[in-house]
Amino acid sequence: MLGRQRLKLSDSFTPPPLPLDKCLAKSRKTDEGTVLPGRLVLSHCQIVGEVARAMMGRMPDWLRAELFPDGAELIAAAHDIGKVSPTFQKKIYSALSRQDVLVLALLKAHNAEAEKLWGGHGGVSQAAAEAQNIGKYIPEVLGQHHGFSPNLVAYQSASEVFGGEPWQAQRIELLAQLKQVLNADFPIVKDALQARVLAGLTTVSDWIGSGSLFEDPEGDWRTKIGQALDAAGFIQPQLKYGSSFFEVFGFEPKAAQTRLIEAASQPGVYVLEAPMGLGKTEAALYAAYQLLQKKRATGIYFALPTQLTSDKIHERVNAFLDRILEDGSPHKQALLIHGNAWLKQFEMGEEGNPGGAWFAQAKRGILAPFAVGTIDQALMAVMNVKHGFVRTFGLAGKVVILDEVHSYDSFTGTILDALVKALRQLRCTVIILSATLTQERRAKLLGRAPQKAAGPLSAYPLITAQPYDRDPAGSDAMEIPVERIPDVLVAIAHHLETDAIEEVLCRAEEGQQVLWIENTVKEAQDLYRKLAARASGMGMACGLLHSHYTKADRTASEDAWVTCFGKGGSESRALQGRILVGTQVLEQSLDIDADFLVTRIAPTDMLLQRLGRLWRHAETSRPLAARREAWILSPGLATAIVSPELAFGATAKIYAPYVLCRSLAVWQGMTHVRLPGQIRELIEATYDAQDESEHMAKHLHQVEAMRTRLERLALHGLSEGGTTQPEEKAQTRHSEVESAEVLLIRAYRHDLGKQGTWVTLLDNERLWVPHNGRSLKRKQWREISAALMQNTLKVADYLAPDTVSKTRINWLGDYFYLGKPEYEESVLLRVALVDESGAVTSLDNGAVNDSYRISYDPSVGYQTTKKKEQKYDD
Repeated sequence: MLGRQRLKLSDSFTPPPLPLDKCLAKSRKTDEGTVLPGRLVLSHCQIVGEVARAMMGRMPDWLRAELFPDGAELIAAAHDIGKVSPTFQKKIYSALSRQDVLVLALLKAHNAEAEKLWGGHGGVSQAAAEAQNIGKYIPEVLGQHHGFSPNLVAYQSASEVFGGEPWQAQRIELLAQLKQVLNADFPIVKDALQARVLAGLTTVSDWIGSGSLFEDPEGDWRTKIGQALDAAGFIQPQLKYGSSFFEVFGFEPKAAQTRLIEAASQPGVYVLEAPMGLGKTEAALYAAYQLLQKKRATGIYFALPTQLTSDKIHERVNAFLDRILEDGSPHKQALLIHGNAWLKQFEMGEEGNPGGAWFAQAKRGILAPFAVGTIDQALMAVMNVKHGFVRTFGLAGKVVILDEVHSYDSFTGTILDALVKALRQLRCTVIILSATLTQERRAKLLGRAPQKAAGPLSAYPLITAQPYDRDPAGSDAMEIPVERIPDVLVAIAHHLETDAIEEVLCRAEEGQQVLWIENTVKEAQDLYRKLAARASGMGMACGLLHSHYTKADRTASEDAWVTCFGKGGSESRALQGRILVGTQVLEQSLDIDADFLVTRIAPTDMLLQRLGRLWRHAETSRPLAARREAWILSPGLATAIVSPELAFGATAKIYAPYVLCRSLAVWQGMTHVRLPGQIRELIEATYDAQDESEHMAKHLHQVEAMRTRLERLALHGLSEGGTTQPEEKAQTRHSEVESAEVLLIRAYRHDLGKQGTWVTLLDNERLWVPHNGRSLKRKQWREISAALMQNTLKVADYLAPDTVSKTRINWLGDYFYLGKPEYEESVLLRVALVDESGAVTSLDNGAVNDSYRISYDPSVGYQTTKKKEQKYDD
């Protein structure tokens, strides 16, 4: 044994490798902060393999047969064979409070910091597996289990830095022991997409197998596998069976809803094109419910168009879940309270703990049986970004509802097309909802060659169905026309901003409920200040909604304004006129009803969405003077074509100038529009390909260049290689820039004696934040993190407080994921103070951003002003 060996190290002596019964996979920290040895590599790998096996055992047979072959548990188990390496063992033994001198003497020649050169122990796992010829794709799966592809160009399994042949022999022995204890062999992985699913299974099994239930190396882990899966939320939901559409939603279905529900009675890809306010969401949810009843789906992922989307859609989906789930279903309570409740109730294991990369609801939701999230999270399932394959795994077998898919998303289109293709192979049912698709865009989404229509335009509303049983390859599709909806006439006018300000004040004074939609947060804030200053003396209310509020403030503001503008707001509407200013938040997912609309020019898709907020509910009582009318604020077309950045201003940074010019050409002479009758006509007129010259040709070239660049991001499989991007750098749309998460607090005071920090939140509540969060009870730990998260928001990186040294905010490391340098991640969290005047300052009460002055106000949100020359900065 190692402890009995007498070692005489010399330059010519090569120390033997550690025996497997000395190779640690984990360390563990006591409540007092003492770091002790944790589980051995063999024990941890076996646990992870058994977690994977049990997780697959909870899947339906049809999903396992397609994607999860026998032996997949061995892939999961083998993920950490690279921890049997001198650099990893030196790192973990060096961190122990009581150091083993003999072991560290054996490892003296090795530099633990060098691990980052080959991607850490995951790189060693991949190299070791490649040398054993265990099958295509499997080594890459092992290498990527921390979310990224290791760089092994200069390394092989027997490289000296990996310990040479003696250490590789130990890794081979470990593989042999795992095969024996699991009674399994490596399966054949048929393609790159299946490899992504198995990589996701491996990673999630590792997270769960690294959870608190398995920390004690002396504890009996076998009885805790099921408990750990339950704690992580991998539990079969309990459905109520046989509920009618009326019982679920409280009203009878419309014709278009009924036709979709009938068409989507089996797995497939389905597109519902129908106008705003028709109830597409309810139709898709009920179709998903009937597939769940037939056990032909494992859950629902409702993918919303952007992160701007309101939390109010969560409430609609939660009301649906309340009616289809039995009271005892384990997910019901957490889903119905709030997204944060899911964070508090379920423990995902190591990476899903507070401070882990996957604690945030936006990510973890994709692993839950039911979730509302952004389409960006789904798109990353087919992109080469960190943990993209975890998302692939999370979507497998579900009904994936893609809401508000627009033709404008031609930039996102390549990735979205790849996603729909992948979802077919993942045995998902895909339901695509849109008011504004071109015929060409619909064809691409369905995997068909786009054909320019020679005859009349397709019917509208329209359902296109590709059931898998009828068309497994997705090469054919059925078009199902829906009963035509009577048109309404909307008056359209084009005016200057100054005229519009006077008009909305006048209309609100008459008692009308007015919406004004801008394209950037800064423009909405500037306009709000102008209107609010005058509205306050005229007996009317003025509000603001956009994406740059803390989670807590945005929720409160939406609750108040949606009540006034919503379906049940008749009593409050009668009390006074109101003006609600906002950004794209107002055009999607919020069920709001305006008497009058003013909107900045935007792509035709978005303009139609905004028009859908006008006179949305027939039963709404309105002032006698109200007219169904919208004013569009736009420049002249000739000026816009020559100089779009000058003519459109900040809008040209949000939407492509080419599409803005095409949209303006369609709308500039319009005095009224028939809805929904003209929707398809307007969309086709905007996006139909045409020859361009001079300035328009240049703008079109910019669009094509962006599309080409985004095509490179749509990497399907592990075998396609390339550098794995950090998630915050994964661009999925035209206007997206790197973003940063910002925590805003009033004050903080370290209490080093008690090993914690008192944090004063924006509402002046004081929160005790222990520095060793891991020593807390798990629920309390998650609750503190969730409370802090309510005081965060996301903004463009260049508008955020400057990055501070990670050591300054390490006290938050058990509550927020701060990034890991070895994964080329910068510090992901920015922390700043907000004083009583609203000024945002650094942790030292100094300047927080070199280029911008920043302030925060609960009613206006996060505000930035350029210190020198004022430019468009949103």
